[in-house]
Amino acid sequence: MGSFCVPCARSVTAKRPNHVWHVDLTTVPTAAGFWTSWLPLALPQCWPFCWWLAVVLDHYSRRALGYALFMRQPTSEQVRQFLGQLITTVGTAPRYLVTDCGTQFTCHGFAPWCQRHGIRHRHGAVGQSGSIAVVERFIRTLKESCTRMLPVVPLLRRSFQRELQLFFDWYNGDRPHTTLQGATPDEIYFARRPARRAPRFETRSGWPRASPCARPLTLVKGQPGVRLQLTIEFVANRRHLPRVTLKRAA
Repeated sequence: MGSFCVPCARSVTAKRPNHVWHVDLTTVPTAAGFWTSWLPLALPQCWPFCWWLAVVLDHYSRRALGYALFMRQPTSEQVRQFLGQLITTVGTAPRYLVTDCGTQFTCHGFAPWCQRHGIRHRHGAVGQSGSIAVVERFIRTLKESCTRMLPVVPLLRRSFQRELQLFFDWYNGDRPHTTLQGATPDEIYFARRPARRAPRFETRSGWPRASPCARPLTLVKGQPGVRLQLTIEFVANRRHLPRVTLKRAA
């Protein structure tokens, strides 16, 4: 039995990693489903027509902490089990957990589970900035930059899990974020010095060393006028997962 959902009027500000987590569910159609236009094959939202995917995002660092695959819409108990395993893996529970008003998060068993883990549950308002929009944007990026770029979404669980893990690793470690001023989620989450803060190469030979550059402001490495070599690699030969590096040309 569910309960009536009222989005929290008070906003929650993430002050550190693992302070605020976002959780959301989505469906990912396979080659066997969602494209079928006639009934009854257009109706089932379950495997083999689609996968159900649960994702958890850390608000402070925008790091994708984990995911779980389900063959059909998961129950609240299954979602709680996934969250419990993720808490064990991370080593701590969030102070706040932000979700939508899905039945998995409004049933009678979810609030006591949060209390046992010292979590304050907040319901986000759909479409409002600072609410569940953060995790919704991540899901859109996952679909646009991963699942829709695959020739087919695998029906085999371990094959799809491999594709998802490759994307999560690339998203966290190689993809700079505008919200993080060009840092990657891993750099913020693990408190590493962002690569954007390192001295930069300057290709313009007449550039005065004392002049400011585009943000973030960094020192010039070596002398201006250096020639560079741009290298593009692809994670596990996936062309939708580029890794770009700049090196001084020989």
